[in-house]
Amino acid sequence: MTLLVCLSCSLLTLGSTTQESEMQVSHGPFLGHAGPGSARVWARASEEGEFDLQVVAPDGGASTLRRATALAKNDLTLSWELEGLAPGQEYSYRILHDGQSIGELSRLRAGPADDSDRVKIAFASCANEKRFPKQAGWGRILEEGAEALVLLGDMPYIDSTELAVQRRRYREFYSVPEIALALGTVPFYATWDDHDFGRNDTDGQLPGKENSRQAFIENHANPSYGNGETGIYCNFRRGPVEVFLLDARTFAGTQPSPIDPEKPTLLGSLQWAWLRESLAASTAPFKVLATGMIWNGATRPGKRDHWMTYPYERQAIFDFLGTNQISGVVLVGGDIHRSRALRYPTEDSVGYQLTELITSPLANTVIESANAPSPHLLHDVGEQETFLLLEANMESTPPSLVGTCMNAAGKSLFVVELDLTGLTAN
Repeated sequence: MTLLVCLSCSLLTLGSTTQESEMQVSHGPFLGHAGPGSARVWARASEEGEFDLQVVAPDGGASTLRRATALAKNDLTLSWELEGLAPGQEYSYRILHDGQSIGELSRLRAGPADDSDRVKIAFASCANEKRFPKQAGWGRILEEGAEALVLLGDMPYIDSTELAVQRRRYREFYSVPEIALALGTVPFYATWDDHDFGRNDTDGQLPGKENSRQAFIENHANPSYGNGETGIYCNFRRGPVEVFLLDARTFAGTQPSPIDPEKPTLLGSLQWAWLRESLAASTAPFKVLATGMIWNGATRPGKRDHWMTYPYERQAIFDFLGTNQISGVVLVGGDIHRSRALRYPTEDSVGYQLTELITSPLANTVIESANAPSPHLLHDVGEQETFLLLEANMESTPPSLVGTCMNAAGKSLFVVELDLTGLTAN
C-alpha cells in the first residue's frame, strides 16, 4: 500500500522489518509547524483507528513513536507533535498502523535554532485548483529553496460555512499533486481570507463561521489557533524572522473596537491584546505582520474588506510599534489578485518607514481594476501565478531582508531590498 503523496523517499530501514498495513492515508503526510528542535506532521486516514509516527534519528539509531487517533468527528485527520529533536537536523519517519507500515519512509527537518542567520520563507495567496488544474507555482516555491511556506488565504476557495462543504473542499485541494508535494516537503502555516472563511468580502458576522474554524483546525498543523476557543491567529519564528499571522475575518464587525468604542473592530479585543504582548516579547530581528487582506485601500472600486476600512486599528498598531521602539517590522497581505509593494511615511508614528508587500494570486486570474493608484506605490504586477519569497540574512552588513515577487517560471518581477538599520526606530 502506498501514500497518495510521499516525501523524498529513503532506502533506510527501521531497525526491524515492517510489514505493510491494509490501512491507507488518503492525504499527506504534510509538514506543519517546525519550531527550534521540533516538528509537526499532519495526515488524513482512510478510516478510524490509532496511528503511530515512527521517527528515526539521523544516525539510524533507536526510533521513537508518537500516537494519534483518527476519528470521524475530526474528519479522520491526524496530527503528531515531535519535541526534543536536534535543531535544523533531518530525520526519517513513517506512519504505522497496528505496527505495520503505511507507505514509504519520508523525511522532515526540525526547525532551526532562533539564532540561525539565514532563512527563506515563501508567502502566497489565492490558489484556485478548479481554474488552474496544474498548479505550477508550488513547484517553483520548492525550486527556490523556501524553508517555510505561509498561506495567506483563499486556499482553497470554499464559499460556504457548511462543515461538509468545507471538508470536501480541503480534500479536493489537498488531492492536487503539485499542492500535496509542496505541503509534504516544506513546513507550512496558514491564515484564512474571505473565500476559505466562507464568503466573498465577508466579515465576522457570517453565520456558521464556527464550522469554518473547525475545518481549518482539522486541516492545518499551525502552532496554535487563536486563544484556543475562537479565532485562528498565531505566530511562529524561523531563524531571524518571526511571522505574526493575523485573523482579519473572525472578529471583524462583531464588537466595538478596543481602539475606538464608537467604531467596529477588525482584530477584536482578544487578538489585539495578543498582538501587543507578542510583539513586545519578540526578540526576532525581523517581524512580519501578515494578513489575508491588504493594509491599504488602493484596490478595485467598491471593495471594503481591507485595513483602511478600519484605519484607527491600523494606526494603533503603528503607534504601538513606535511607542515601544519595535524594529524590523514589514507588512504582508494578499487577496486582491495583484502583487504590489508600497512604502508608507510612518517616521512620526513608527520611527521608520513601513513597507507593505502584497502577493496574489498563486493560481487565479488577475483583477485589472485592482491596479489602483497610490502615492505610496513602489511596484505593481498583474500575473496569474506569483508568490513572494522573503530572504533574511543576518550575515550581510547591515543585516538584510529581501522580498522578491516571482512567477511560476522563476522570473523575478520586482525586488524590494530592506536592511535592519533602516527598520530601526529613531
